[in-house]
Amino acid sequence: MDVLHQRCCGLDVHKSSISACILLHVSGRVQKHQRRFGAMTQDLHELAHWLKEFEVTQVAMESSGVYWKPVWNILEGQFTVVLVNAQHIKNVPGRKTDQKDAEWIAQLLQHGLLRPSYVPCEMIRDLRDLTRMRVSLSQEASRISSRVQKVLVLLCHKKGAPQKGQLESCRSRTRAMVCRSVAMDQGLCRSTRTGRAPRAELGRHFGDG
Repeated sequence: MDVLHQRCCGLDVHKSSISACILLHVSGRVQKHQRRFGAMTQDLHELAHWLKEFEVTQVAMESSGVYWKPVWNILEGQFTVVLVNAQHIKNVPGRKTDQKDAEWIAQLLQHGLLRPSYVPCEMIRDLRDLTRMRVSLSQEASRISSRVQKVLVLLCHKKGAPQKGQLESCRSRTRAMVCRSVAMDQGLCRSTRTGRAPRAELGRHFGDG
């Protein structure tokens, strides 16, 4: 099989370690160099320096969770980096070590058998992270609000306080403060016995009406 890339490297990326295998085709012979690195920023810069020592041009790795992102950020711009779906480079049975996996990736890369995944530019990646974080926080806030409402319902049942209209705006900032107060000292249920409307009661506690 034809060799398309003379100097390439396969990376097997994990949470706390990275296994690297360099394959060099020099004078018709294959030279193999293997090494293991940590996953901290300093280790990644050391990895980049090691690849430059062997004049590596192509680097490939699996898209394993989010662990590939720091590696990509460091190597991007210095090498041609290929991110590959793990399902597309399944290894043969019996070869399960990290070094063997890195060597397998390097072998596929040198023969041009890897199909790269799409990785957007840095600005789009940052925008994706921001929007995904916003969605995650919104969902978490919704879950917390539902839990607070359940606690308030149970508390009102115990105290025999009226419930109508008290849970409608639990998602607002002021009502969230009241709900936290209820969870701590049951102050709202005691105050509802005075007969005041919920909005008036909020004004009395927080000075907004």
